[in-house]
Amino acid sequence: MSVPENFSLDTLQRRLDYTFRDLALLECAVTHPSYLQEHHEVTESNQRLEFLGDAVLQLVLTEALFDLFPTDREGSLSQRRSALSKGKFLSDLAREIALPGCLRMGNSEIQSGGRERDSALEDAIEAVIGAIYLDSDLFVTRPIVLGLIGSLSKRLEALQPSENPKGRLQEMIQAEHGNHALRYQVAHISGEDHAREYEATATLNGDMLGTGRGTSKKSAEEDAARAALQTMLARKK
Repeated sequence: MSVPENFSLDTLQRRLDYTFRDLALLECAVTHPSYLQEHHEVTESNQRLEFLGDAVLQLVLTEALFDLFPTDREGSLSQRRSALSKGKFLSDLAREIALPGCLRMGNSEIQSGGRERDSALEDAIEAVIGAIYLDSDLFVTRPIVLGLIGSLSKRLEALQPSENPKGRLQEMIQAEHGNHALRYQVAHISGEDHAREYEATATLNGDMLGTGRGTSKKSAEEDAARAALQTMLARKK
């Protein structure tokens, strides 16, 4: 099976500080859906592994944050976990281990900048976590994931409030309107399966506050939340 010139399973394993027993799992983890369109001998992309890896990452972070912040309530812990498990943070983490150069993608996807697309990198690093879990177990996977992230406290300190626009918007609204007045809805989806673009809206009791776009439902909602924050701040002036 042909792979890109800069693709190296050995190099990636050294970055992860983990050696796979089943290399096919790692190969699948870095295989973008677009690769299958040009390589019909390949039958599976990293989408299923991404689904599994997301769940593993959530569990590892939940346990670690639960221990690190023993006095935090559920809402605060959820916000911290969200900051460490969402697209932008994960895509930056993928770049730190030079994962973009390891992705197997179709030529058209590469030419359109797919290897630097946040959504693709987020999916890939979650898929890698899922692959490690399948190749070993949770006991082995946990320190690898936490090792990639490093100090949770320092990571959280480095994340600016603007990196959690939905959390900021919810805090601004809930005191006066309660926890259920704010709603997000996907208004439109366009593009091919491997290059979707989402348009989302943020409303307060049915009143439109903002719209946003992104390459995932989550990023579109965050963009809508940023617009809504501007609306709310303008109303207060």
